[in-house]
Amino acid sequence: MSVLYPLATSSWDQEEYDALQRVIASDMYSMGPEVAAFEAEFAAHFGSNHAVMVNSGSSANLLMIAALFFTGNETLKLRRGDEIIVPAVSWSTTYFPLCQYGLKVKFVDIDLATLNYDLDALAAAVSDRTRAIMVVNLLGNPNDFDRIAAITQGRDIVVVEDNCESMGATFNGGQAGTFGVMGSYSAFFSHHISTMEGGIVAVDDEELYHVMLSLRAHGWTRNLPKFNHVTGEKSDDPFEESFRFVLPGYNLRPLEMSGALGRAQLKKLPGLIAGRRANGALLQAQLGNHPRFMIQKEIGQSSWFGFSLVLRPGLDLDRREVVRELNAAGFECRPIVAGNFAKNEVLKYFDYEIHGPLKNADYIDANGLFVGNHHYPIPEAIEALSRI
Repeated sequence: MSVLYPLATSSWDQEEYDALQRVIASDMYSMGPEVAAFEAEFAAHFGSNHAVMVNSGSSANLLMIAALFFTGNETLKLRRGDEIIVPAVSWSTTYFPLCQYGLKVKFVDIDLATLNYDLDALAAAVSDRTRAIMVVNLLGNPNDFDRIAAITQGRDIVVVEDNCESMGATFNGGQAGTFGVMGSYSAFFSHHISTMEGGIVAVDDEELYHVMLSLRAHGWTRNLPKFNHVTGEKSDDPFEESFRFVLPGYNLRPLEMSGALGRAQLKKLPGLIAGRRANGALLQAQLGNHPRFMIQKEIGQSSWFGFSLVLRPGLDLDRREVVRELNAAGFECRPIVAGNFAKNEVLKYFDYEIHGPLKNADYIDANGLFVGNHHYPIPEAIEALSRI
């Protein structure tokens, strides 16, 4: 297969190469001032009080869930056996930290048009046992957070966002990833900004922020401010605080190169998102009434991570045939994220239940795929898609 239309391409130029050289010249490669500067700039860009950079979006999800177990805030605290609702379609590392921390996972169907929660199914799934909801913004598309807020109003429910595919998406002027108590982002190669590997958690709550600073780096106190919500007050003796462990943490730290690259990419983000949205508008115009495919229905302003193509019901057509045709035309394509995750063998390790039928998740699992979007104009690709 000759790939004319790849899933992802680089958005780097001389600015990123200069950022790498700046780190090389500094001779400091482990987490340091470039990461701290990126975190401050990221938080300011997205309107959050704090940001914590880690080594991947998957680690960002892990860090969020871990922080909810070690917070001292009883309003936010999760415990083993608590019920958390998840959409049936997402990536594996949306779910794995939930299993690893012993949460009871409840799968809910998605909407066939938006690919996010079926909001009626979500409302019906919420019970007195529900302690948290994981909101996943799929393929750049934000959820309807007004409806989710109405569903959770007056209930003791913690909302967290997996926003790894939807950096730059907005809903009613608010940034996706900032509607819950925390939101995760990814800076993997194929995502809206690229540090090649990297992730970020955006958070307003200072105590959760301090908990994550410790959990990110071995559970030690070294990266905490002198006055903090984990230990209260630190000693002024850096030797004493070098190897003082207070939480059962991880090593999720990013490299200085990742922070420097993130700073360069963040400056470009408005233009990168604008380019993707222009392609999304062209896709909607040309494929909105395609006889074979349904495309994703936009909620708010999508940042158009990729373009989903779902075979219309009632067609006598096999997805494998469509994939062959797309490959022949030069398109690299993939299933829609992980399809219906609830069908995977790994669930034998989960404490879980399935709320109602997952008919839409099953449908896109068998009849959906996605192709790449990019930050530069791709009219030829969209024209080719319209002819498939």
